[in-house]
Amino acid sequence: MPNAKKQRSNKKTIAAPVAEVVSQTHVQPVAERFAAGKALRKHCSRKKQGQWQPPADRADPVDLLIENSQGRVENLVPLRYGRMLANPFAFYRGAAAIMAYDLAHTPNTGLNLQICGDCHLLNFGGFATAERRLIFDINDFDETSIAPWEWDVKRLTTSFVIAGRANGFTAEDGRKAAWLAAQSYRQSLARYVNLPVLEAWYDALDLNEIIDNMSDKQSKRFYTKKLAKATAQSAHEKEFAKLAYAAGEPAQIIEQPPLIFHYNDIRDDEFSTLAHQSVAGYLDSLELHKRLLLNRYKLVDTAFKVVGVGSVGTFCGIALFMSGNGEPLFLQFKQARPSVLEPYAGTSPFTHAGQRVVVGQRLMQAASDMFLGWLTGAGEVGLQFYVRQLNDAKIKPVIEVMNPNNLKGYATLCGRALARAHARSGDVAVLSGYLGQSSAFEDAVADFSVAYADQNERDHALLVAAVREGRIEAQVEV
Repeated sequence: MPNAKKQRSNKKTIAAPVAEVVSQTHVQPVAERFAAGKALRKHCSRKKQGQWQPPADRADPVDLLIENSQGRVENLVPLRYGRMLANPFAFYRGAAAIMAYDLAHTPNTGLNLQICGDCHLLNFGGFATAERRLIFDINDFDETSIAPWEWDVKRLTTSFVIAGRANGFTAEDGRKAAWLAAQSYRQSLARYVNLPVLEAWYDALDLNEIIDNMSDKQSKRFYTKKLAKATAQSAHEKEFAKLAYAAGEPAQIIEQPPLIFHYNDIRDDEFSTLAHQSVAGYLDSLELHKRLLLNRYKLVDTAFKVVGVGSVGTFCGIALFMSGNGEPLFLQFKQARPSVLEPYAGTSPFTHAGQRVVVGQRLMQAASDMFLGWLTGAGEVGLQFYVRQLNDAKIKPVIEVMNPNNLKGYATLCGRALARAHARSGDVAVLSGYLGQSSAFEDAVADFSVAYADQNERDHALLVAAVREGRIEAQVEV
């Protein structure tokens, strides 16, 4: 397997206790919970949420990146840095560890719940549920943990300012998008206060309805075509046509180096053996009916796959299963590491990092992938993983084609989705009591977002300088 060094930690952190499973206060009267939320303003006013001032002894962001790269596949780390070099927006996508450190130095209410941990605008999108319904939701939970709810909101709203700058929009357009995301979050939580508990729990954002209600005709046509393409045939059949060939037996995953690859030597046989041994542990994490379903397929090939920006260098890959009828099933396995939030918000109550991801995802999403599970890899290293389907009618937002109004509309949608996700573990009455009915919260968060977008640009410049000086190596794709 690729050379993955053991992760070590020497960065300065803020002492934090072990995080506990979020307690529920919903059995108390709504008025009392609302008042408790309002009282939190004495501890942290809404205006304070707009503060961003780097601490005098702020850690070097490049050092934080280097530290976060420990334990990753060594020869892929330069590719990670190369992708982050592209622009401040790409840098932000890979800088969750830096922002976690910074958010730990900002005011918060002290109210913790299950959060995404890497809540930027590209970690939302459309996908199919097990019932084949298409919904819009958060779709990345590598960093999920129990932490201050504000951290998700601020990472999301800041991403809109940075994306607006990347698209060449005016400063006001970027700030307005951040403001609208925060406003939508506040207003959506207020709506949940008045919903029956089960109705709020079952709520989901219907993707077909979202696209049908788009006011921009070009965007509506664009995403209608993407929707039709995503649902035209089985996602696994589509992936099979792109990623595998069936000439001879068994079917094999096609080499697409450097992004999808085998070793093409004896190590492939060794890895195949380990993969087959690891499947048993993965099956144990699934419910019985899902284990029975998966046992109708046979694992025939595995390959390594480089994914995303923040995940580059972690041990990721795809596994091809085939049924007796010759039908394909692609599963993606991703290495799970401690969340970047844990040094500051407390270690996860789940000792298995893959279980941390799976539990967080199941809690926050309206509907999760039916094959979502976790395992510990066989062999001496024993890396921890989580597993899900590679692609199931996924529809990703395309930020580059958005105009300012599109970005603002998308910000409203993401704020609504985040509120729904937080409502699953948090008390919406307490949150709404704190947020109130005025625009004080969104005003403050928009200020923070602009200030932190400036910080992100400075940090990106430091990465560029570090590469230029030879402090770190970056591989730029062509």
